[in-house]
Amino acid sequence: MSGISDEDLTSEDFYQDSDDDVEEEDDYADDDDNDHYFTDVVARKDRKKNYEVNFSVHSNEDIVKRQDDEVTHVSNIIGIQKQHAVTLLRHFHWNKERLIDQYMEDSTEVLNKAGIIADNTKTSQFIKVPGFICNICRDDDKDLDTLALSCGHKFCKDCYEHYLTQKIKEGDENLRILCMANKCNVIVDEKTVELAVNKDIHDRYRTLLSRAYVNDSEYLRWCPGPNCEYAIECHVPHTSLTSIIPIVECVCTHRFCFSCGFPDHRPTICVLVKKWIKKCDDYDYKTAKWIFTYTKECGNCHSAIEKIGGGSHITCKCKYEFCWVCMGPWSKHGIGWYSCNRYNEKTSIDARNQQPNFRASLERYLHYYNRFANHEQSAKLDRELYNNIEKKMEEIQQSSDLSWIEVQFLNKAVDILVQCRMTLKWTYVFAYYLARNNQTNIFEDNQRDLEIAVEQLSELLEKPIEAEKIAELKQQISYKTIYIGNRREVLLESTAKGLLESCWEFWVDIKS
Repeated sequence: MSGISDEDLTSEDFYQDSDDDVEEEDDYADDDDNDHYFTDVVARKDRKKNYEVNFSVHSNEDIVKRQDDEVTHVSNIIGIQKQHAVTLLRHFHWNKERLIDQYMEDSTEVLNKAGIIADNTKTSQFIKVPGFICNICRDDDKDLDTLALSCGHKFCKDCYEHYLTQKIKEGDENLRILCMANKCNVIVDEKTVELAVNKDIHDRYRTLLSRAYVNDSEYLRWCPGPNCEYAIECHVPHTSLTSIIPIVECVCTHRFCFSCGFPDHRPTICVLVKKWIKKCDDYDYKTAKWIFTYTKECGNCHSAIEKIGGGSHITCKCKYEFCWVCMGPWSKHGIGWYSCNRYNEKTSIDARNQQPNFRASLERYLHYYNRFANHEQSAKLDRELYNNIEKKMEEIQQSSDLSWIEVQFLNKAVDILVQCRMTLKWTYVFAYYLARNNQTNIFEDNQRDLEIAVEQLSELLEKPIEAEKIAELKQQISYKTIYIGNRREVLLESTAKGLLESCWEFWVDIKS
């Protein structure tokens, strides 16, 4: 699956100016020119944007086939049975290059550490042993089937089946199931599992193998979408995550970051997302707002102080006395020259300068958090439009000659609106960590333009249906949908280009 969607074509790819319409017959008379135009549109569509990454989506069948191919490859290179090759690959977390290198250096040590006895004459099978007594259940039935791994430790079939079934049901994706004998480190291989358990349990075992395979791979990740069984492959190294945001989209339509697993958080890089989430956890919002509203800080020791009495004379625990109203030293207050009611520019500036960094940083944080939270809440409310949009489409159909297909512009508008809301939400995190410079002004201009257009589209979608204005409403919504999609693209392109070219400066360390 490509990382480029149909939304990448802008309105310019589909519409021409009215002058072009006049010359329509002449334009289409020249097949070569027409072919050139088509090729140009396709080239623009296929060109990867700065904020996009290449990725592919794999089904569980694809994952199983990839495992089988790697097992066959390793088995052929080092000359070992496939069930042992699987165990070795799991032991090396499917890093076949490291496996082969170490195996060639010392095969005996590698096999011992992996829990493998690579003796082709000692294979797992059910056999009847006269006079055998199972050390687990103590059953001595003469018709009892026994099973032993390559280590030779025998147990009855029922005990082995129960043991393996329990281990697999526990869902340990490590799948290092050892021989039941005490202090034996031989691993139960897949061939033995298939031999001992029923089909359902073996299928679950294969599922666990696939999950372990994906979890061990640096370039594979399971889609976190609800009930989704697809895996995404994306080759973006960790060293590039300060300049690239690897947003991928599964066939289930769930869009998320391949690196951190969060939903689409462009234009904010992963390290800043994690810092922001930690800050939000540390700064309980209501507590922070209460502190900011109802406390002030001592100008001497910077302790936060809550005023519980009616008087303005405050004495801090550090013995510093000050005025709650003007924050000046109390020693300068007297009946004859009391002046807290008057605004003094110099005194006000001095008092503000005495406020420590905590209060200023809290005020700054609340500014960005409020806007972050507002777009998050607005996106949730916009999603609720889906509940009313079908009814609205039916109203439009009944009030006009538009078909069901023709009123799908409403669904498209809501999709783009929610997408832009989420982008705006994360622009405030990006802006919070930005250092002020000329680039910041450009970013904030793009942010403002998108925000204004989003609010305008939101208002249009909430308008009641008027039969005589349906055509006008459709035109307005369709135009604004294209416009905000393009504004979002401009913002994402600009920020992504700046990240790739190291143009953005942040006041926190993004490499830690």
